[in-house]
Amino acid sequence: MANAFFQPVSAMELARFAGVPTFMRLPALTADDDRMDLVELGLVGIPWDGGTTNRPGARHGPRQLRDQSTMIRAMNPVTGVAPFELVNCADLGDVPPNPVDIEDTLDRVTRFYTDLMLRGIVPLTAGGDHLTTLPVLRALASDGPLGLIQFDSHTDLFDSYFGGHKYTHGTPFRRAVEEGLVDPERFVQVGIRGTAYNTEDIEWGEAQGIRIIRIEELFDRGIDDVMAEVRSIVGDAPCYCTYDIDFVDPTHAPGTGTPEIGGPNSFQAQQVIRKLEGLNLVGADLVEVSPPFDPAGGTAWLGISLMFELLCVLAQAIDARR
Repeated sequence: MANAFFQPVSAMELARFAGVPTFMRLPALTADDDRMDLVELGLVGIPWDGGTTNRPGARHGPRQLRDQSTMIRAMNPVTGVAPFELVNCADLGDVPPNPVDIEDTLDRVTRFYTDLMLRGIVPLTAGGDHLTTLPVLRALASDGPLGLIQFDSHTDLFDSYFGGHKYTHGTPFRRAVEEGLVDPERFVQVGIRGTAYNTEDIEWGEAQGIRIIRIEELFDRGIDDVMAEVRSIVGDAPCYCTYDIDFVDPTHAPGTGTPEIGGPNSFQAQQVIRKLEGLNLVGADLVEVSPPFDPAGGTAWLGISLMFELLCVLAQAIDARR
């Protein structure tokens, strides 16, 4: 059983609208807190959207996700997982970004996550735009390339934007493959859809060995069949899961920068994560929640609910590695 200090505050003791909001009402710790040595799973915000090429706002995602997370309870009634009983979880705050310098922010994120890795803390991250995943992978893949599961409507495999700029939210996974952070033979993308300029990203990805599963294939084959293939691709070796909220149809998640119609509903969005149970996950993130496009918070509520699902499978992975 996890240390009692790391249990979330119950709404039976303090109303959800009261108190300082932290991720899932967990204790908030800083790097110099002695209790950091007991943390096994850290929830982190990266409030930055300097890689966005059109509609900004994801920099405000972590704050709204924290606020909405006061509604999260302690147990997953479908899977039976009670993550806060399995592992010590804490809110480790935000990576302080540099809003006027992309590469400096990328370096700050990598340093932050390198420290977590050295402490043995598995990260669950709230973005931020999708470029934020790249510096996280730079830290976590220091011992070798990881498998990667990406739920998304876009491949994010483009080479550059606007005359050669290599770091945008449309390029992180091309960089990750080029830098040897991700094994392309253990990299699978699920949910890809939307209009396109060309097929360059798809062709490049498939040439590297990346498995790209379009939304039509997901719906034709069904979640169980597709996720069985996903599991077989990443295998038993360490892997990471990155979840762009625009994987979900915009009727359920309008608060994002680049919505695409024809996606899964909110229940299907949960189901794909539950099928990750038993994988050797070393981290995960939920990105691209943009509060300005959904001020009421419905997208953030879906986002933090999906983060709870990710937390459950991460907690199981940590427990299995003991």
